[in-house]
Amino acid sequence: MQLDVRSGATPTPAGAFPVDVFRHAPEGLAVIDADARFLEANPAARALCGLPDGAVTGLPSPFPAPDPAAPPGAGSAAEATVEWRTGPGGRREFAYLVDRVPDREQWVVSFRDVTVSRQQQRRLAAIATAASSVATKRSLVGTLEALAREVARTDSLAGVQVLTVNSTGDRLHVMGAAGFVRTPDFFDKLVACRARGARLVMLDALQSRTPLVLADRYDAVMQDPAWEPLHEMMGTPKWDWFASVPLLARGEPVGILNAFFAPGQTVGDAELEFLLAMAEQAAMAVDHAALLERERDVASREERQRLARDLHDSVVQQVFSMMMQARSLGVLVERGLPPTPEKVAQVADDLSTSAEDVLADLRGMVVELRPATGTARGLDSALRSLVDTTGARTGLDTTLEVDDPAGELTRLDPDLLEDVYRIIAEAVHNSVKHASASTMRVAVSVAPHGSRRRLVAEVTDDGCGLGDGDRAAGTTSPGGFGMTAMQERAARWGGVVRVRSLSPSGTRVHLTLPLLPSLPTTTNDDEEPAP
Repeated sequence: MQLDVRSGATPTPAGAFPVDVFRHAPEGLAVIDADARFLEANPAARALCGLPDGAVTGLPSPFPAPDPAAPPGAGSAAEATVEWRTGPGGRREFAYLVDRVPDREQWVVSFRDVTVSRQQQRRLAAIATAASSVATKRSLVGTLEALAREVARTDSLAGVQVLTVNSTGDRLHVMGAAGFVRTPDFFDKLVACRARGARLVMLDALQSRTPLVLADRYDAVMQDPAWEPLHEMMGTPKWDWFASVPLLARGEPVGILNAFFAPGQTVGDAELEFLLAMAEQAAMAVDHAALLERERDVASREERQRLARDLHDSVVQQVFSMMMQARSLGVLVERGLPPTPEKVAQVADDLSTSAEDVLADLRGMVVELRPATGTARGLDSALRSLVDTTGARTGLDTTLEVDDPAGELTRLDPDLLEDVYRIIAEAVHNSVKHASASTMRVAVSVAPHGSRRRLVAEVTDDGCGLGDGDRAAGTTSPGGFGMTAMQERAARWGGVVRVRSLSPSGTRVHLTLPLLPSLPTTTNDDEEPAP
């Protein structure tokens, strides 16, 4: 129970409480001047603030300067809180009450340590925020970026990384980070460190499915020449302890949460429990994204089945009608009743109209009936097949341009390439089905963007356009579900799809994806287990 400094207790000549109360109070008691500097502090206050033995007069206190106009007894009935740093990495929070000593420019402060309880409140709030983000955000990258920032902010960590495993289980991607400066060649340098014999603890945590905590990891990394390629990047901000917590969904590892603790911080049960709770939220986000992907695949299969029914109900029936019209002319000839020119002209006109309807229906269906997979032989090969097939079956003048001088497309994650292909294929389908175009251009390039690299893809036609200017994919548009799926596939990798009408005619679908670095998930066979 905190002592109430507004109780009217008579201060000693030094300005504090009676000596026995002052010395033996379990709470911190101190006397400060108008500049919030200590005049006196009891043993509890000295321990809480990390004050030296001996006189404390003139030392700065944690508390704000008091109001000199406030009379004695006017102190607030509600506790205030203040933060106090006791040294490198040492951080405490105090709840305090303050009141003025009668007839003196002195103030008595009673205070207690609420660091643990406030930290617990922040952690609970962070977990709730992360859970809300998982439930509401549509972008996995956005969710994990927000989660990394929340973990770092809540526990005042030096840095946080959230990495996810791709669908084939052989690559790790950084999907969220806080603290360290981003560098486009981080994974290249990490792979170089590994080749020099550096120990990648997160891979051991991933494979063992067990959290790993290492004390004094900063010194070990900075003193190890194997880590030299990353010394500059990982040297700022300075950190000390390191924890790597696997993300587990349905018992399977889907990623890693790495926490870099500031100097003076240690990893105890409470800290590890918080990281485990946040890792659970991150795993839920990854699992949710995977479920959405599976739902899209199911919807795609159902769409192909619907198209097969449409093909039977519309195109087949129209072709049957055309066949019967043509056969009617043959029947007349067989009976010695040659058709009149007017009759031939009528049948020819009907056949022409039916043929145009059939062609329109087929052009709308041909791209939707594309194979379920496309990038096994590489993105450029899949796109070449898509473009050539579309041109051959629809009569469109199609072109494909791929600008990848460094051959980066072949090294990108298969999941990312599959999503890029699906987005482009959907844009091609929408153009064929809705644009009434005569030409179509598909372009893909890999280029720098600031300190990182990005993939840009465009599908452009000379058709009728949208009629309502710019918009992001997924808004009201002829594509419906398909356009929404394009947006979701792009958002999965932190990208965006925009659709724009061109002048004087035509439409452009523009995809931009940041290229996230990745790392193999396996360790070398001849390495010893991590400590």
